[in-house]
Amino acid sequence: MSMGERRIATVSWLAVFLWMGLIFYLSHQPGEASAALSSGVTDVIFRTVVAVFNIDVAPGAGDGMFHFWVRKSAHAFLYFVLAVLVIHALGRSGVVGRKAYLIAFLFCVFYAVTDEVHQLYVPGRSGEIGDVVIDSVGAAAGLVVFSLGNNLRRYVLKARE
Repeated sequence: MSMGERRIATVSWLAVFLWMGLIFYLSHQPGEASAALSSGVTDVIFRTVVAVFNIDVAPGAGDGMFHFWVRKSAHAFLYFVLAVLVIHALGRSGVVGRKAYLIAFLFCVFYAVTDEVHQLYVPGRSGEIGDVVIDSVGAAAGLVVFSLGNNLRRYVLKARE
């Protein structure tokens, strides 16, 4: 591995650990702070959807269910990105193929489990097996999209030859 390739691999792993830090930070927020943050995000998304699609909604209608789906989508999104970052970093480090995908997936699932255990010790939070499942689905989706993107890139490059 050349010096340039080592730098790219190092930066790739740095991105993984920074993203893991973001997940830890969000998980370490006490229940009230987490609820306030997600309620604010939910409110912005809800108002945007209502405005864009010109939907007439009674005040407070669907707030609870919409909030639930935004929170769960955030779980999936965080682990989607983590999986993409991990599979990229593994590839830059010379780990490729099915082995890389398996390692990336297991890495994300392990981090999801530790994240939920961590939340058991945060005031107002709880660790949920269902969240580990959602995180794992997000990670799997990230790996599928990454694989499809790689295959498409290879196809386009081959077609140009």
